Amino acid sequence: MTVGAWYSRPLFFVADVERARDFYVGILGFTEKWNFAEDGKLLVAQVNRAECEIILCSQWPKKNGKGMLFVSLTDADYAALSTELSAKGAPVEEGWWGYRSLIVTDPDGNELYFPEPNDKGGGA
Repeated sequence: MTVGAWYSRPLFFVADVERARDFYVGILGFTEKWNFAEDGKLLVAQVNRAECEIILCSQWPKKNGKGMLFVSLTDADYAALSTELSAKGAPVEEGWWGYRSLIVTDPDGNELYFPEPNDKGGGA
């Protein structure tokens, strides 16, 4: 069986979609693609930056803050990322999860990992 290209969008569960959207747009440089509100309350929104798309959802509170997403970058983009995000007040940490990585944690505890492109992995 031959399968064509796959497309995916991770879901990050958050307590407050408006607060999360503002963090992703205002601090991380995403744009809002669409949203869904009911009775004036924002329940779901999608944010995009380049080829990275994330759906933010407040409809399953028990899952809040448990997401992890790995984002691959070019050498040039990786080199500029820490400076860009730190200038905007993003909580950027250096860490490791198989590779040296920059880690950004959103207000709900969801984590974005940006592995260093030249790290071959293995050692901490």
